[in-house]
Amino acid sequence: MKQKEKLSDKVIIAIKNDIAGGRLKKGEKIPSEPELMDIYQVGRSTIREAIKTLAISGILRVQQGSGTFVTSKPKNETLNQRIRRADFDEVNTVRALLEKEIVKLACLNRSAYDLEVMQSLLQKRSAAIEANAEKKCTDMDIEFHIAIAKASGNSILADMYQSFTKVIRDFFAKREDKNIAHFSNTQHLHEKLAQAIANKDEATAQTLTQHILDNNY
Repeated sequence: MKQKEKLSDKVIIAIKNDIAGGRLKKGEKIPSEPELMDIYQVGRSTIREAIKTLAISGILRVQQGSGTFVTSKPKNETLNQRIRRADFDEVNTVRALLEKEIVKLACLNRSAYDLEVMQSLLQKRSAAIEANAEKKCTDMDIEFHIAIAKASGNSILADMYQSFTKVIRDFFAKREDKNIAHFSNTQHLHEKLAQAIANKDEATAQTLTQHILDNNY
């Protein structure tokens, strides 16, 4: 199911791009299902799911017996809308780039207050692990990383990172293997990261950040 959803999302993006680029024009009939399957190299169910979604959004109109027609160009999306529609691998790649820059700046610019906030959130994360409270763990984990973003001293960078938190929350919620052990196994990495930032030890902080990213936490 997860793979099917990812494929249909990619087809939706491709069709939107074809409409925006003028390859599919308003009022024109789009290719038939077999042709779309060949163009986008996916199965019939994926094509139907993509067309259904685009029809609901008003971009396509399905006319029984005649075919499917382009009714409008895709509207400009906000960054948050684009992120929510993106493949998680794409989001995680950008997240990794952001986190590494954020950690670098946090090592330079963190204040005593920033460090206090991080320690408080780590204590709450640890308490949630002890209580076997997965949602609380997720919340405290994300808030901890947001705190690092704020400690960077760059408000635009911090805002950009926060835009990714909705997708990250969804990822945690949908993981089939999620359980409290994943949070427990990375608690020490988060604690060491906070200490490296406190020590302004950028090299260690970057290494720990990569370890956390490798574990998708």
